Amino acid sequence: MQAVPDMAETHYMLSLAHSTDFILGVVGWIDMQHIDAPYNIAKLSNNPYFKGIRPMIQDILNDDWMLQPQFASAFKALTELGLCFDALVKPRHLQQLITLVDRYPNLKVVIDHAAKPNIAETQFSQWKEDIQALAKRPNVYCKLSGLVTEAGYNPNFDILIPYMSHLLKSFGASRLMWGSDWPVLNLATDYNQWVTLTEVFLATLTAEQQTQIWSKTATEFYRLQHLE
Repeated sequence: MQAVPDMAETHYMLSLAHSTDFILGVVGWIDMQHIDAPYNIAKLSNNPYFKGIRPMIQDILNDDWMLQPQFASAFKALTELGLCFDALVKPRHLQQLITLVDRYPNLKVVIDHAAKPNIAETQFSQWKEDIQALAKRPNVYCKLSGLVTEAGYNPNFDILIPYMSHLLKSFGASRLMWGSDWPVLNLATDYNQWVTLTEVFLATLTAEQQTQIWSKTATEFYRLQHLE
């Protein structure tokens, strides 16, 4: 998963995928504002490990950035090539994301970190409404990740449950995928604690549903497979 807005990092991660057995896919970064964006997407798609792109929308001051008409050819390229769009957004972007996914109903979209709701200040109602609206679009998926760090330095993880429950209710197991958000989650907890919390939360689901959230949704969404 991309971490900086630099195509050099995308190529580096793809090289790691080719040399490392446990990396099955790469979500990279391209400059969507560049005239060659569709060409760059198409060129990267020749690499079987390349699965899609993630612009760092959360850091962009213009909340309407993703809706610029000049991006149409890039979104069209992603759609036609069966690639994915990781929406690294915050709650303030969700209305725009609804507009985007309605504009491109065949684009595979996943909301990263559940759009980072402001859990520390228990801001819930608008996020809940927007997430529910997005979940009604069948091309939209969501990651069960990133929530711990949004709770701030709060040792009471029960504060996360209403948000996790809403995601599960809205997307179901078939469109919800677990993510570690490592190493960022180390700002608030650690990998083992987040895994344990998720295990407890999912304990009432069937084994099939749990497998779906832990791995199968991501495998299907990103079309992951071991390559020879």
